[in-house]
Amino acid sequence: QVRLVESGGGSVQTGGSLRLSCAASGYTYSSYCMGWFRQAPGKEREGVASIYRPGGGTYYADSVKGRFTISQDNDKSTVYLQMNSLRPEDTASYYCAADRPACNFARKWSGYWGQGTQVTVSS
Repeated sequence: QVRLVESGGGSVQTGGSLRLSCAASGYTYSSYCMGWFRQAPGKEREGVASIYRPGGGTYYADSVKGRFTISQDNDKSTVYLQMNSLRPEDTASYYCAADRPACNFARKWSGYWGQGTQVTVSS
């Protein structure tokens, strides 16, 4: 059974930083994508960043390029999202997802999802 567990959300002020973690277990494929999505109240879920495992190729939404960094620890099957220079518009529930074969956000991800973690950025 695939399980994704997110952690690291919280509340920060504008310009602050947070690091989200997503620990994956039970995924049997040797190569797949893991991504971070977010959903703000009244808005659709959007892709933020993704990474190809184990190769490490990454994708970013334009709105977070240069501020967010996705990385992975293959030994721990964990993916991280380092979020710097946070803005109030980054406030949302952030979800970790695992899917294959492509890591881009042009398609709908239909794999596995975590339970979400809240990020709140105050001005």
